[in-house]
Amino acid sequence: MSETVLLVGGGGREHAIARAVVPDADLYACASNRNPGIAELAAETRIVDETDAEGIVAFADDVGATLAVVGPESALAAGVADALDDAGVYTFGPSAEAARIETDKAYQRRFMREHGIPGCPDFETFEDMDAACDYIDAYDGDLAVKPAGLTGGKGVRVTGDQVTKAEAKAYLRDADYDRVVLEERLIGEEFTVQAFVASEERRSSGRIRTTPAVQDHKRAYEGDEGPNTGGMGSYSDAGSTLPFMNPGDYDEAVEVLESTVDALPDYKGVLYGQFMLTADGVRVVEFNARFGDPEAMNTLPVLETPFCDVLTAARDGDPLPELDFDSQATVCKYAVPAGYPTDPEAGARIEVDEASVARAATDDGDALLFYASVDAREDGLYTTTSRAFAVVGLAETITDAEVIAEDALAAAGEGLRIRHDIGTPDLVQRRIDHVAQLRD
Repeated sequence: MSETVLLVGGGGREHAIARAVVPDADLYACASNRNPGIAELAAETRIVDETDAEGIVAFADDVGATLAVVGPESALAAGVADALDDAGVYTFGPSAEAARIETDKAYQRRFMREHGIPGCPDFETFEDMDAACDYIDAYDGDLAVKPAGLTGGKGVRVTGDQVTKAEAKAYLRDADYDRVVLEERLIGEEFTVQAFVASEERRSSGRIRTTPAVQDHKRAYEGDEGPNTGGMGSYSDAGSTLPFMNPGDYDEAVEVLESTVDALPDYKGVLYGQFMLTADGVRVVEFNARFGDPEAMNTLPVLETPFCDVLTAARDGDPLPELDFDSQATVCKYAVPAGYPTDPEAGARIEVDEASVARAATDDGDALLFYASVDAREDGLYTTTSRAFAVVGLAETITDAEVIAEDALAAAGEGLRIRHDIGTPDLVQRRIDHVAQLRD
């Protein structure tokens, strides 16, 4: 019997999940926006807010869902996975309590310290902003200033990089946060490893499977300038590592994920580790409790193991299947509204030339289009306050994949901005040189 999978969320990450699901299951989707890419793949889409657990459970019941995948962190924090599980729909996503590994950064760091998870930086948590400001003054070095709650990847300020200590203190006093984490600034190259995880009670082995490393680019502008964003694009190589990594670096990151999962027996879904490769080894920037966006668009297109096999194994108590990946590099680049992320131009009509993406494919590589936060109306597509769509180039090398992604960006019409340097040989070489310098 074919599975019926309910997908929660309407962004680029969810479009990638939808592509991975549809070869082997009937797909239904719900989100607060109508993603045209997901709508094309799903038997039905319904407009339901991602945090409306009651409405999502009602939709799951209407369509007879046998599995569910929750995309966005806001839905996990709202207990959508809990509600679906309680309704008898196995959900590949953690409970709200388990998702605190992402949704509460103060809890995340205390959890790491309590369980001896490797790679935890020095940190302190504060509810009193005056005390936090005093700590900034007294600390001998630079700090990352992180609100404890969710900020869509845009809440962090780093002294000695983005802001001065005075600006960091002003930020804390003006931002009205009730809790913050102050932690040592990590210097190095960031990378991400995502893992599929099943709860411990359902199996004693084969509980975690890891995916290739990806490097995301948070800064808004080329040359790693400007404010942080939800991610302007990302790249992966044809193997499990990135050009600036060695196999031991990847193994060290996997060890962190395995240690974290061992300390979370009820965890299920995706555990995303964002790491910094420093002169002292691999350190943890943060954990997320779901697929990365854009990293899902690098990982899922090259996953040769059917994603539905992962979902059903997790549900049925079988060991998760070993993961096979196509030996291709990927480069993902986002097109975002003018003014993003600080003052995005929402409600602007845009054109996306899907044919131009298809034309970018070559005999040796492919080009994919992923719609993200667009509003599909009867008269066309309109921007929201977030990223509009992404293109992904796939080829034998990062360089070739980047060329394909650039060609595919001809799909972007007026009113959209792109960070063109992602995946270019110059940028990748800078990463290699930076790590070589750190290791000297």
